[in-house]
Amino acid sequence: MLLNLHVKNLALIEEVDVDFGPGLTVLTGETGAGKSLILGSINLALGEKANKEIIRSGCDYALIEIAFSLDEKTAKLISDMDVYMEEGNEIIVSRKITPQRSVAKINGETVNLKTLKNVMSLLIDIHGQHDNQKLLKSKAHIDFVDSFGKDSIDSIKQLVKEEYSVYTHIKEQLESMQLDDTSRVKEVEFAKFEINEIESAALLPGEDENLEAEFKRITQSKDNSEALGRIYGMLASEGEVNLSNLISSCISEASSLSEDETIEQFKSTLYDLESIVSGLTKDVYDYNESLAFDPERVMEVEERLDTINKLKIKYGNSLEAINEYLEDRKQYVERLENYEAQINQLTEQLEVSSTKLRQLCAQLTDARKQVAAVFEQKVEKTLEDLNFLSSEFKVDFSHKEPTANGADDIVFMLKANPGEPIMPLAKVASGGELSRIMLAIKSVMASKDDIDTLIFDEIDAGISGNTAALVAEKLNVISRQNQVICISHLAGIAAMADNHFLIEKSVANDHTVTTLNKLSDEEIIKELARISGGDTSDVSIEHAKHLKEQALAKKI
Repeated sequence: MLLNLHVKNLALIEEVDVDFGPGLTVLTGETGAGKSLILGSINLALGEKANKEIIRSGCDYALIEIAFSLDEKTAKLISDMDVYMEEGNEIIVSRKITPQRSVAKINGETVNLKTLKNVMSLLIDIHGQHDNQKLLKSKAHIDFVDSFGKDSIDSIKQLVKEEYSVYTHIKEQLESMQLDDTSRVKEVEFAKFEINEIESAALLPGEDENLEAEFKRITQSKDNSEALGRIYGMLASEGEVNLSNLISSCISEASSLSEDETIEQFKSTLYDLESIVSGLTKDVYDYNESLAFDPERVMEVEERLDTINKLKIKYGNSLEAINEYLEDRKQYVERLENYEAQINQLTEQLEVSSTKLRQLCAQLTDARKQVAAVFEQKVEKTLEDLNFLSSEFKVDFSHKEPTANGADDIVFMLKANPGEPIMPLAKVASGGELSRIMLAIKSVMASKDDIDTLIFDEIDAGISGNTAALVAEKLNVISRQNQVICISHLAGIAAMADNHFLIEKSVANDHTVTTLNKLSDEEIIKELARISGGDTSDVSIEHAKHLKEQALAKKI
């Protein structure tokens, strides 16, 4: 469940901090007050693309934070994504947007947008006005059915997907071998040339990395050797002035000193220095000898690296990829040199895979039809609740060639009025009807989805009167098992709210500011009166009170 929304420096929002509760929450406000900003801020937290123009004028950044409380199942799914969970199964999602970049965090740990989207897809479902257009695209209809029946459909869908991958791989192999004799000979010759080029190189595992390290070392050895030579000269040159001679002179001078405890410490330290310098001198000499610069070895390493890098350019960007290509070419030559046998074998394999794929697709179709029968019944019943009298809703199936998603084309069919033929939804539904149909589908899906929070942006578009009251009742029903947040312009829907927030735009210090505040009981009545008639006259107030009383009675 969504617990809190905190927005700072986003467009017209200076700072908004809102606590949400269970049930139905409705947001109202004048046109242009900033309702889209509130929804937009949530979308940004869900991973929507952000740009610097969204940052409030005069500010360095914009910040959106959303807090959720999760059930055990959802918490486990998110933990499996390697996302750290706070005690009590609460998470805080934040998105900070600066002119240079945006940073997303979950419980204080930075995540990429892909992870953010994956996590948020489990927590919240936003239905915007444009989502109604999905109903006009039959390609989306199959997703609704599959989502509704995921418990019985997902496993067979996965089998279809896997077998389709096998089928297409065999088919591609078979198509690649459809060559005439001349072309086949050329293909074999070229593949053998590639095989010989790779095998002649006799690549060793990790050879490229070892050679690069050696090349770096030996090309640096000349400079290092010269510097070490100078160090050795200062330690033990043949001349009189070097560190070894200086220490020996110090020891000789110290031997003539009268003995006491401090002088003995000096002597001991000098003897230690003599031993250290002697050892260091030997080590510097030995290591410098090992760094002898070998121009021939440099050339050998360069040539070998050049050979390897040319192979990487042609056959793969790593030694592993080159060897994989080599094995692929060998198999390809073997297939072409045993052409007839390979063709027959692949043809047989393709037939077996095709048969299996079609059988799996048939099973998937059966599973979908069973789910669709329940789905269309529930949607049709819900449409009746939303004032679609004598309507008929069907899920129409047609067959197509198998794909990774099965062999079904699905189209939602609707008869909105008595006496009319049932037709594809896209051809008969008006804008207001699409809103109600989508609400009906969302209502049906809510019983199946694990997503706890549903947000509807102006689900009341294109409706009024009794239909609006029925939509309000349906939102109330959904809110009994899901947290529902709704942006609305209709008093009938707003009256049904368990929590009512007002979005307002005002001017402060010569800057326009959008605010979001929870209304008291008295303020709710005034807002309902404003929505209903545009004023707060006694008549409008009484009407608003009546609306609220009716809504409360329906909640019992």
